[in-house]
This record gives sequence, structure tokens and C-alpha cells, in this order.
Amino acid sequence: METILSSHSLHPILNPKASISKNLLLPSQQPRPASLFLSKPITCSPKKPTSQSVKPSLAEPRNWFVHAQQGLAALAISLALNFSPVLYTGNAIASEFDVINEGPPKESYVVDDANVLSRVTKSDLKRLLSDLESRKNFHINFITVRKLTSKADAFEYADQVLERWYPTLEEGSNKGIVVLVTSQKEGAVTGGPAFVQAVGENILDATVTENLPVLATEEKYNEAVYSSAKRLVAAIDGLPDPGGPQVKDNKRESNFKSREETEEKRGQFSLVVGGLLVIAFVVPMAQYYAYVSKK
Repeated sequence: METILSSHSLHPILNPKASISKNLLLPSQQPRPASLFLSKPITCSPKKPTSQSVKPSLAEPRNWFVHAQQGLAALAISLALNFSPVLYTGNAIASEFDVINEGPPKESYVVDDANVLSRVTKSDLKRLLSDLESRKNFHINFITVRKLTSKADAFEYADQVLERWYPTLEEGSNKGIVVLVTSQKEGAVTGGPAFVQAVGENILDATVTENLPVLATEEKYNEAVYSSAKRLVAAIDGLPDPGGPQVKDNKRESNFKSREETEEKRGQFSLVVGGLLVIAFVVPMAQYYAYVSKK
């Protein structure tokens, strides 16, 4: 019998048309092999003992290097924090500017930015200055700051505060500003034309040269502020000047003796030493002479 082989039964190599037509079909139209009907494919991967033996040896040096880097970074940060100078920012530097920008106090007459005044002093100032304002229509503000960085001295800063708080002549004519700088141990008093005329140049100068610097040098800030307020109020009321604090003479006596005192003490010391030497030699000889004469 003659066997007729169809073109479909031939090997793809022997039948190129079949392989080409099969490859042109879309993936969804191509027949699926029987192995795809399995729920989970079974795969086998050969083990490579050589690669596993190399990985741990490379991981250990790398981990050691990472830990070393972290340790050095932590050490550098700690050294930088310990030995680098501290930079003060914010209110510590801009306190004097904050006083200017915030304006005059509304409920009191004191801006204690240096934080050196007690509650009692603030209460006494409010009572004294509010009474003055109700009777004479003069308003005095007291300001304490730690240090000035924008102005050369307290007078320039006081003038700047007066101009910013009371920009017009009508607003600042009867206003007074008293500034105390604690670090520099100095103060200043300024005000409008009506205030300066009511107080007088003599009292203004005396307050600046006596009350504020003398008591601030002794760190008696509460007394410096309150005594200045009483002196200014007394001048506006036309009362006698209570005066300022007495300047103490801090000159210390020397512990060294003068040349005359040294020479006098030296002569007395020589007499004492000479007498002791005479006694030390004469008395034993006299005793020995008496002992020998008895024999």
C-alpha cells in the first residue's frame, strides 16, 4: 500500500510553511501545551555552592565598613556640638529691636527685657507713674535691656525708641523714656520738649550720672529704676530733689607695709634676737662658773 504523508505531519524543519503560519498566530490563538494546565509550575534550579561561599565573606567586610562610617559620623557630630561656639539667634540678638517694634506698654510703664526687676518694683512704678500721669499729664516709660548692638550708647537708643513710639511732636512732647543697659552699667533719659522743660537739665544729668550708673554697678537694678522715677516725679511736681545715691569709695587699703614701718620692725627684731643669743650663751656659762666655784 502506498502511504501518503500529509504536510501537517511533517517536522517543522521539513515543512517551513507550517512553522511560519504557526508563528504568525496571536498568542491567544496559539494552542497551549499540556504543561500549562498544571496548577503550579515545577522549576528546578541547580545549587551553586561556589557563589554561596563567596557572599558571606564579602558581606562581613562591608558591614564592618558601614559601622565604622556610622561611628566616625557620630563622633564628628558630637565633637562639633561640644567644641563649636554657640550661636544665639532669635530674641537673644534682636531683643532691643523687639522692644522698638512692639511699641509702648499698654498696661504698665515698664518694659523689662533684661528681666531684672521684681514684681514689687513694677507695681510701685505703675502706682507712682500712673498718679503722675493723672495729675500732670506726663507719661514716663522705663526700659531695661541686657546689651545694645545697634547703637553706640544708651542715649541714641533712647532717642530711637522715642521717635518710633511717638513719631509726631504732639504725641511725644509730654513723654519720657528712661533706658537702663545692665551689661554696660549705664542709662539714659530722654523725652519730648514739654517733658525736658518740666524736669530740668540738672535733674536729667544727675539721674543719668548718679542714680542709674552707680546703683547698676552694684547690680541694684530695682533701686536704680525706682529712685530715678521718684527723682523725675519730684522734679515735675516742683518738690525738693531727693538726691542720688552716695558714691562709695571702693579703694582698698594696701596690705604692704611702708619702708619706715619695715625698718622699725627690723630694728625691734634685731634687739629681740640679740637678747636671746646673749641669754643662750651667758646663762649656761654663769651656771658652769657657779658649779666650779663650789667645788
